[in-house]
Amino acid sequence: MVCAIEMLATRPRETVTVRALATAAGTSTTAVYSLFGGKDGLIGEVRNRAVAGLFQDVSAVPTSEDPLADLYALAAAYRRWGREHSHLYAVLFGGVQSFDPSGAVGTSDPIRPLLAAIDRALAESVLAGEATFIALSIWVALHGLVTLELAGALDAATADATFRSTIHATLRGWATPAVFRTLRHADPAGTSSGDVRIDRP
Repeated sequence: MVCAIEMLATRPRETVTVRALATAAGTSTTAVYSLFGGKDGLIGEVRNRAVAGLFQDVSAVPTSEDPLADLYALAAAYRRWGREHSHLYAVLFGGVQSFDPSGAVGTSDPIRPLLAAIDRALAESVLAGEATFIALSIWVALHGLVTLELAGALDAATADATFRSTIHATLRGWATPAVFRTLRHADPAGTSSGDVRIDRP
């Protein structure tokens, strides 16, 4: 499985054959077919492992009384998982999975905790907008940042500062007018998740 994850993360999907996978893993093509039913079955298993891992990490983020702080914490968990599982991240969002923002959200979908936090923020009049679009805007910002990090385009300090300022800006952009006026934040480049909080008007 490790060989399959690495190959799918670093090579175009069409060039990854069952024979190449079997050779890299030191096994036979028969074993691959027996275990996974072929290339598509193996790719599906790799994708399922990536989805389950990301879901586990974001689901472990505790819920607080502040939905904005929770959204920031979920973003941090997503980024951390991507950096710690770079090959699985590349497989999940690098072509093996087609991201469908209009698809149904399953019980183990990594976006479910994010949507739950957004729903709380909407219910409490902290954010305003359509939940799917809010989730997509947060995901777009995160995916861009993590992709650049994994490509080595950002040094650690720049990546940290960019993450904080980008998530702060994204959340402020969806905040209701009253919350936007009272949103407490220091210089985003010097803040942590604990600095994302709101004062009720």
